[in-house]
Amino acid sequence: MMDQVAPLTVLIVDDEAPARERLRDLLGDIAAEQPTRVIGMAGNGLEALRMLESAAADVVLVDIRMPAMSGIEFAQHASQLKTPPRIIFVTAYDEHAVQAFELNAIDYLLKPVRAERLAVALQKARKAAPVTRDELDTIAEPRRHLTCSERGRIHLIPIADVLYLKAELKYVTARTALREFLLEESLVQLEQEFPERFVRIHRNCLVAREAVVGFERSVGEDGGEGCWSVRLNGPGELLPISRRQWANVRAVLGD
Repeated sequence: MMDQVAPLTVLIVDDEAPARERLRDLLGDIAAEQPTRVIGMAGNGLEALRMLESAAADVVLVDIRMPAMSGIEFAQHASQLKTPPRIIFVTAYDEHAVQAFELNAIDYLLKPVRAERLAVALQKARKAAPVTRDELDTIAEPRRHLTCSERGRIHLIPIADVLYLKAELKYVTARTALREFLLEESLVQLEQEFPERFVRIHRNCLVAREAVVGFERSVGEDGGEGCWSVRLNGPGELLPISRRQWANVRAVLGD
């Protein structure tokens, strides 16, 4: 007699209720071959991340095109969890558009999803390691949120709310109008990912272009020429501009 296969815990994420219900029904259809237990269904990536904070899932079936947060961005954040799930993307993309997933060995299901293909994906998920952030970054568009983990809870910081990013020791501080968040990311990586949003003013600081309201020049200790700083809206902070970056900052942000 064959050993019984342990059920996989599954979270279903799709912004359309009929699509969520279809996936749940398909999981029921293949239960004898691939036993699963659905721990929840979410209508968007933000809701799904909150669910994963309280209940880990072995597998997440996630639609790619969703409002507020795409399935790929959801997977980027989920990959940072203490117990990251296996990700199976569900997509209506054509064969050419999914080549990126194939090159990265990231599994996907084309809509309309077939029971046989779902069974194969779940079998692969049983043996696969969770997808890494590096793999996801090669196929992802720039994120709309940054991730900060505090006391086991994920905080999502909208990129549009970030005034500046400053490297301090092994962390990067993201400053919003309300508070600071510590990120476990590199300043160089963030600069490369969001070149249209941030400009470097110092070797350890990026500022949001839209947050700059003006420039101020300080007076040197001997009364001579001092350094330039940018003034930001929100908290109204002054951040120093290095001499090396001043020409580029002035060219990008204006005199």
